[in-house]
Amino acid sequence: MRFLIVGYGRVGLRTSQILASEGHEVTIVEQNAEKVAKASDDGFQAHQGDGQDERLLEQAGIADVDAIAALTGDLNANFAACMAGKAHDIRTVMRIDEDYREEIYEKYAADVDEIVYPERLGAAGAKTALLGGDLNVLADLTETLTAATVDVPADSPLIGSRVVEVEFPSGARVYAHGRVNEPLNIPLPQATIEAGDRLAIIADGSSLGDVRAMVRGDDPDADAEAGA
Repeated sequence: MRFLIVGYGRVGLRTSQILASEGHEVTIVEQNAEKVAKASDDGFQAHQGDGQDERLLEQAGIADVDAIAALTGDLNANFAACMAGKAHDIRTVMRIDEDYREEIYEKYAADVDEIVYPERLGAAGAKTALLGGDLNVLADLTETLTAATVDVPADSPLIGSRVVEVEFPSGARVYAHGRVNEPLNIPLPQATIEAGDRLAIIADGSSLGDVRAMVRGDDPDADAEAGA
């Protein structure tokens, strides 16, 4: 896939490196000359200028990419870049650094496909570490793994189990957990699984089917007989 990243600071740099390591094509738009040089040295096609400049985004190939991520520290620039992406009917991801009032957040959430909070993620990680949760699972992501969300049915055999103690097939692991109509969070040691919960799983793509079957409580022997 092809992606346009606006902003080559801490978040943009890391995001770009991960995408490139997975074989995707990444183009950078960055205002700071030193960061543009860094992006070029890192092997990316980089354009210097303001991410709010639609002409610059056109030059960077916004019409030909699959998605744009506006990851600068400037909320207005991020929003403008995403609106340019929306005009081209591509996926839009926007960074917000602070907790804005609910009505402001809802406005942005309605206009873009996804909002990310880098600082909030860092704070959640620190809290989880302090309370004894396992944050290291997030560091296990590689190009061979994928993430998926699995709903827990009412008759799942996992109900009542502690999230951190469930052993999934092929080393798959839970990196986030949430109740019905609640946001996903990194699971703490005492969190248990209830009907209707959502489990965000990191797994090898080939093992996701086995993970889903385990959550549903499917009988593997019955599946084997049915396929025989």
